[in-house]
Amino acid sequence: MTIVAQFSWDDIASADFGNPTRTVWRTAVAEIADKAKATLPQCNGRVEKAVAIVLNGDVELLPDGKAKVASQSNGSTKYFLVNGTCECPDYAKAPQHFCKHRIAFGIHKRAYTLAKQRLDQLDRAQQSTSELPTEQAQAEPVSTLPEAPASCNVHVMLAGRQVQVTLRDSDEQRLLERLERLLQRFPLVEESRKEPSPGWCSTHGVQMKHKHSEKGSWWFHKTAEGWCHGK
Repeated sequence: MTIVAQFSWDDIASADFGNPTRTVWRTAVAEIADKAKATLPQCNGRVEKAVAIVLNGDVELLPDGKAKVASQSNGSTKYFLVNGTCECPDYAKAPQHFCKHRIAFGIHKRAYTLAKQRLDQLDRAQQSTSELPTEQAQAEPVSTLPEAPASCNVHVMLAGRQVQVTLRDSDEQRLLERLERLLQRFPLVEESRKEPSPGWCSTHGVQMKHKHSEKGSWWFHKTAEGWCHGK
């Protein structure tokens, strides 16, 4: 179904509550009315009456930029030409001259523009969906994850166990920042250095021989330069 962005009062007043035009229109009117109440707090009562006028279809936009607004009083209907001014008795005493007819004109004009934009968006979205191949439009969603543009593996000690953690991201710089935060949570655990065994020459990296005599005992090994005692 294609939504016609240039909607009419028949579309808006349709008894079909599933009609997207009706729904979009009433939502737009409510949003613009809320903005009017925030901008003109002293005219809140007039804003509510203006909304009723708009939703009743009593605002007609004219080609010259003005609007013909219907107003009912004591069972009779009067029409006022509204733009920056209005001929109703309330115009002179209303705050900033915002009578309910001027407010109704403003709400209708802005809500119409907003509703048209949203109907255009719905129309484009439906057209994009209808242009998809039948197989693609009806395909079941696949649960498999796509290959990440950036990924890395790191081994950390968690609860005394070495665990491999895989990080994936769509941005390499963001991936490196996440990796840095992860490594800060799991600082490097340095292995305690083992004490060298007796008779080990740390200078040459060899095990020395032990000799004992009445003069004492000592370790030694032979090198190209002579005898070494591990010192």
